[in-house]
Amino acid sequence: MKTTSTIKLYIFLLFISIIHQGFAQKIDRKALVTRHNVVVTSVDTLASLTVGNGKFAFTTDITGLQTFPDYYQGGIALGTQSEWGWDSNKNPNSYTFEETLKDYDQYGRKVSYSVQIKTPKRNNDAVNWFRENPHRIQLGNIGFEITKKNGELISPKDLTDMNQELNLWTGIITSSFSVEGVPVKVETLSHHDEDLIAVKVTSDLINKGQLKIRYRIPYPSNNWKDTGVNWNGSENYTSTLKSINPKKALVTHKMDSLTYHTYFQWKEKSASITEKEEHYFIISPTENNFSFTCKFTPENKNQNISNFDKAVTNSEENWKDFWLSGGAIDFSSCTDPRAFEIERRVVLSQYLTKLQCTSNQPPQETGLTYNSWYGKPHLEMHWWHGVHFALWNRSDLLKNAMQWYDKASGKAFEIAKRQGFDGLRWQKMTDPYGNESPSSVGSFLIWQQPHYITFAELFYQENPSKDILNTYKDNVYATADFMASFANYNEEKNRYELGPGVIAAQERFKATETYNPTYELNYWYWGLKTAIEWKQRLGETPPKKWIEVMNNLSDLPILNDVYLATESAQDSYTNPVFKTDHPSVLGTLGMLPLTKKVDLDIMKNTFNLVWTDWTWEDTWGWDFPMTAMTATRLHMPEKAVEALLMDIRTNTYLPNGHNFQDERLTLYLPGNGGVLTAVALMCAGWDGNTVKNPGFPKDGNWDVKWEGLQKMF
Repeated sequence: MKTTSTIKLYIFLLFISIIHQGFAQKIDRKALVTRHNVVVTSVDTLASLTVGNGKFAFTTDITGLQTFPDYYQGGIALGTQSEWGWDSNKNPNSYTFEETLKDYDQYGRKVSYSVQIKTPKRNNDAVNWFRENPHRIQLGNIGFEITKKNGELISPKDLTDMNQELNLWTGIITSSFSVEGVPVKVETLSHHDEDLIAVKVTSDLINKGQLKIRYRIPYPSNNWKDTGVNWNGSENYTSTLKSINPKKALVTHKMDSLTYHTYFQWKEKSASITEKEEHYFIISPTENNFSFTCKFTPENKNQNISNFDKAVTNSEENWKDFWLSGGAIDFSSCTDPRAFEIERRVVLSQYLTKLQCTSNQPPQETGLTYNSWYGKPHLEMHWWHGVHFALWNRSDLLKNAMQWYDKASGKAFEIAKRQGFDGLRWQKMTDPYGNESPSSVGSFLIWQQPHYITFAELFYQENPSKDILNTYKDNVYATADFMASFANYNEEKNRYELGPGVIAAQERFKATETYNPTYELNYWYWGLKTAIEWKQRLGETPPKKWIEVMNNLSDLPILNDVYLATESAQDSYTNPVFKTDHPSVLGTLGMLPLTKKVDLDIMKNTFNLVWTDWTWEDTWGWDFPMTAMTATRLHMPEKAVEALLMDIRTNTYLPNGHNFQDERLTLYLPGNGGVLTAVALMCAGWDGNTVKNPGFPKDGNWDVKWEGLQKMF
């Protein structure tokens, strides 16, 4: 029998051992992050690098500035965008939003939707105006104007000795290149509290008078895509230069509905600025070691802006704080050769989503780089943009955008009221003010509706307090009110149905014919169930309608022991058209937890059929993480890894970490958010899961270490 002192010693040594193991397993976050610093050694238009703070971003080419915007426009464009940078053209024809509305027969009555009406012409013009306005603008292009000895401006082919590195730990891009044998070194970074870039240039070309800095303001293109290279326009915009003192200058740009200001600051007498032509300015430095800062702001008052050294300190401190916060995943002990690429995508996706997707508005799918869909956010994509922040213990970055929902809720109530439903109907394609944009697809989408409940529930899981419940309950309840009201009771079948009058997340089915899409049915069930739990947590009585709809919602449609994409498409897997786009039927268990509506055997049959028969070449970036999440919840870890790395063009992750889709969408941030969401689930699992790292094979090759992650529901 052990003596008391022996037992105490044993316990002490065991305690020390546990503590030691805990410290030994602590991830070296700086080593983890910096081994994925991005290095570029050529003029690669798909390898542009970005600095930013979540509300503002500035994207550079190989020179460290935006020297070749026209050359890069087909790649990762050289954008400068902010959360406040929105303009609307004048409306001389007095188009009204009502001109975009069309009535559809739904549930035995007329329901109006804002759609892309082709005729008559005035209605079509009104639709186009409301789709195009407001539009996010490119604030300005800051690049080098470097001349060769013969006086010609350089082109990309004139650069030699190129080496560019993005230090992820500090957020600083260091670029070096030579022109006719003369070296140029550039440091570029963004301030985290101001919409400001800081730049330092070192080169003998300055004293030779061959290196100057160009500031040029493009016109909005008013096109679906705006890469900031429209140098000519008919709009009567003005750009006015004012020298404030020998070390500060101001350019004020007036547009239709927006006026903003660009402040430049440098060391006294180290440079001068002149106007070359309309909307085109030249900064001429006088010292071979020249630094400046540039701030964009809509505020009409003199700005005290940071200098280069202060901006460097700010960037270093804030990026270090970011990387030391929240979760981390280390694959360095894995022997499977695929592990390094997953880790690279995870690290770079954290960097990109932090600087592109953490403003006070939901982000657009191309973030703050260039416009897609006129710069407008799509709320159904906010799940992919935002959920990962909560899972990585960085929920405050998601909470930034939650205030937008408060501001937009009034417009969402108006949509529901106009259509004869209760509560609020969250917009699909929207803008900073919560306006609805006409769309023949988007106006019928419904899978964005429960997202607000998802975000709120994630916050509650992290901090199960009355404060969280009281902060978000109003919008949670109003969201559920619409969901219960939108479900239509079919007396003949004694059940509630979704549609017709819906477009599923898999956008391959006609709105007027589609009903009971599988993923949406389960999301409706989970959303109502969660809203009911919120009522109960606060000691309130849930509305009877919520309970009635939840309990009597249609079963998930099944044919031949697999889940259909939607009940209205019995040929979901025989019609080739229906095996393209998002395989969102997998989101039924993957994005969502196991509910009583889901049969695991049927879900596994569905997964296997989709895996084998889907046209994966016709999919989107977030489809692969979604598939990995479903495989993980089905305890198929090898398939989860294979899905995450499937060799399909839309699952390409460029050297800078961006998810490439095609020539139209050269970057796609929902894919990056999807990677982070999927890998968090593959590591930390979900409520009720008991398997360690459930998304990775147990073959001895996946020693994945992680810390600071939250479980999924």
